[in-house]
Amino acid sequence: MDQHPTLDAYLDVAALSLSQGNALATVVSRLASAAIELAELIAAGPLAGIEGHHSGTNSGGDAQIDLDVTANALICSALRDAPVAAIVSEETELPEIVDAHAALCVAIDPLDGSANLANNISTGTIFSIRPRSRDALSSFFEPGTAQSAAGCFIYGPQTTLVLALNNSVDVFILDRKAGGFALILRGIRIPAHTPEFAINMSNRRHWNGAVQAYVNQCLLGAAGEHGEDFNMRWIGSLVAEAYRILMRGGVFLYPADTRRGYREGRLRLLYEAHPIAMIMECAGGAASTGRDRILDLSARMPHQRTPLIMGSAPAVRDLDIRHQGVQPLFESSDAPLFARRGLFL
Repeated sequence: MDQHPTLDAYLDVAALSLSQGNALATVVSRLASAAIELAELIAAGPLAGIEGHHSGTNSGGDAQIDLDVTANALICSALRDAPVAAIVSEETELPEIVDAHAALCVAIDPLDGSANLANNISTGTIFSIRPRSRDALSSFFEPGTAQSAAGCFIYGPQTTLVLALNNSVDVFILDRKAGGFALILRGIRIPAHTPEFAINMSNRRHWNGAVQAYVNQCLLGAAGEHGEDFNMRWIGSLVAEAYRILMRGGVFLYPADTRRGYREGRLRLLYEAHPIAMIMECAGGAASTGRDRILDLSARMPHQRTPLIMGSAPAVRDLDIRHQGVQPLFESSDAPLFARRGLFL
């Protein structure tokens, strides 16, 4: 893969034109090193002593397996050797202060979709990097537009890095012989229209009218208002869904619904929706709650949940329009609960 620039060479060039570029390059490089080690553990599974056993629950009440805990330890350890002021992780209840005066703050989902490992389905690591504000912890309660970079590693047939940086989305693949990532695609653009949607249809009875109406029209195919037949996809792995949209287009919906614990959505804003939304927008797509642009939202708490609709911009706009006038399932507020000072300060 000599004809493909390495991730380190790419980051060296990018650092020259970015504010805090050297710090950003270091953080991404440390994340990549941890991801390479994690990819080996995932591939080895039981051979590496990773059995997929239940290991309790995380801060949000979701079930953990042993590899969730291992992934969190690997990634947090790598970031402690980087210019990072604080870390928010899905697997820990409270943010961790690393170096309060460092340049950057990082939010991570160490192993997204870990429940899929038993079925040999792609999983991933999602990360959001933002500049430290006046203090480390209040940085996490800024809007998603404050992010300096975002991305995800996907552990599938190939180990892939999708990186949103400097208003571009670039894709790297792990060259196992060389022991590092190499650039394979630059400046990804999401197709403006693809007749494809992804949603968990088993929850249909719990959706609001806007989501039901949109999906009903997709199911009607050429006889519906879209005038064409649609394919439906549902992997249940956020990183895999996002990568498919980057490559093929379409729309993904994980809406709020009427079930207990889902009225404010299910995905986490800081380390799932914010970074994925940055990837979508930098690739010419869109990401919304159905009412609000994801990147305009500020977290009120570290593990705040949100609905997420992402993909080709026209499809997301269509769903936003359908939500106008539909009563929300919850009262939303993008005002940060802790603002500049709060519970953790």
